[in-house]
Amino acid sequence: MIACWLFTVAVFAVEFNWSGVNQEKRSTKAFEQMRKYSGSKRDPKSSELRLTSWTGTDVVIVKNGRRICGTGGCLANAPLHQNKSYFEFKIQSTGIWGIGVATQKANLNQIPLGRDVHSLVMRNDGALYYNNEEKNRLPANNLPQEGDVVGITYDHVELNVYLNGKNMHCPASGIRGTVYPVVYVDDSAILDCQFSEFYHTPPPGFEKILFEQQIF
Repeated sequence: MIACWLFTVAVFAVEFNWSGVNQEKRSTKAFEQMRKYSGSKRDPKSSELRLTSWTGTDVVIVKNGRRICGTGGCLANAPLHQNKSYFEFKIQSTGIWGIGVATQKANLNQIPLGRDVHSLVMRNDGALYYNNEEKNRLPANNLPQEGDVVGITYDHVELNVYLNGKNMHCPASGIRGTVYPVVYVDDSAILDCQFSEFYHTPPPGFEKILFEQQIF
């Protein structure tokens, strides 16, 4: 978590050329800029899928839109238009976190997600939640740990979870409408997204998320 924030402060220090500002003012400005940067919509027409479209106020996104830390949630910059989509997250640092799918109406400042009809997520304790109801749960001996890769498949009916390439056989469903990949973090959790060049081969029939123009 500290490394994530320090890296982001360094990025903004270079970007905004704060050479003449004393250290105390620099830290204050860095925090203000990070809040502004993380809470805005960024490049929704980008040709590369990233965690850079909609974020909670206190979320920090680094590594060119690949890593999330701070507190709150974030949507990717493209919805799941195709019939069968697959994406991954690697747990770089444990804490409170969750991944899944959500609509643009999800409150990304209120975590954990899965409390209402706007998000369907697997939480760090292995429970899959939708509309404040536990829909399924990973086996107790297969909870994700630091360094693990969690894969998500979604076919507009069911969401399924894969742990290090292995199907956990715990489907969950219920969410409706246009959904996006979503992730949230708190309590020092750091997660990296993987929307292509996966660690593990997607299940048969599933593929990386395509932008709408790539489908048609």
